[in-house]
Amino acid sequence: MNDWTIIKILVWTESYFKDHSIDSPRLTAQMLLAHSLGIKRLDLYLQHDRPLQKNELSDFKALIRRRIQNEPVAYIIGEKGFFESDFKVASEVLIPRPDTETIVEEALKVLNACQGNLKSKTVLELGTGSGAIIVSLAKAAPDHLYFASDISVMALSIAKKNAEKIAPKIINEKIHFFAGDWFSSLKAIPRFDLIVSNPPYIPTKDIQNLQPEIRQFEPIIALDGGRDGLACLRSILDGAHRYLVPGGIILLEMGFDQKEGVQNISKQYLQYQSIEFIRDLAGHSRVVLIKKSID
Repeated sequence: MNDWTIIKILVWTESYFKDHSIDSPRLTAQMLLAHSLGIKRLDLYLQHDRPLQKNELSDFKALIRRRIQNEPVAYIIGEKGFFESDFKVASEVLIPRPDTETIVEEALKVLNACQGNLKSKTVLELGTGSGAIIVSLAKAAPDHLYFASDISVMALSIAKKNAEKIAPKIINEKIHFFAGDWFSSLKAIPRFDLIVSNPPYIPTKDIQNLQPEIRQFEPIIALDGGRDGLACLRSILDGAHRYLVPGGIILLEMGFDQKEGVQNISKQYLQYQSIEFIRDLAGHSRVVLIKKSID
């Protein structure tokens, strides 16, 4: 194995991944090898003829075996890119998806529309997971005050680490994390200008049909939305109007086929005056924007 150079092992790994039906075999091989060697992907080609040491080959083989067993690349390398930053991830948190960047973009539109008002806004995220949404917002719009909750203490630990790494200058003053199941920990009934969440919204019966990378490795608690997928969305909409200022806004991610269900839920509450659906890059209704009526 002494003649295994970087380029040779990349070519072999790409072919091996293809044979095992691994998505994006070339990119996956590059990401895993770069991570294993502690270098950037570009350096793989700048150093393409460098022979690999025995221990380097052994370490890389271990990563290949993990991927062949369907473990997601993000968990293997311990991070995932999301909205201009790289977030630490582990099996305790959902891997951030590109679709979820839609909710960040819409939240920033809401906050930017308030720039004429000198008063900073207060933002709450429910079910923060890795902190990808709230930390991205705080980094992009640091003049506001942010709160984020999660039922998982382990998830909160990861979210805090991401905040310390990505937004270190504002972590102590502008981002506050706390444990809780939706609104259960908010005893004093504080009021927020904006509430955001990417709650579980996959129907329980559909979990078994998900890709093995998802159903075998990602936390089910962050995926399972109950019998019809709308249980968590119902809970949030049932409580959100009590915690929003008059005219406050809720932004929720939802399933691409849940528009009618979310509309029907929101219509049950007179406190909500308008509802709008925002499409993701694939053209699906991915985010719902609901505005509380002015008291």
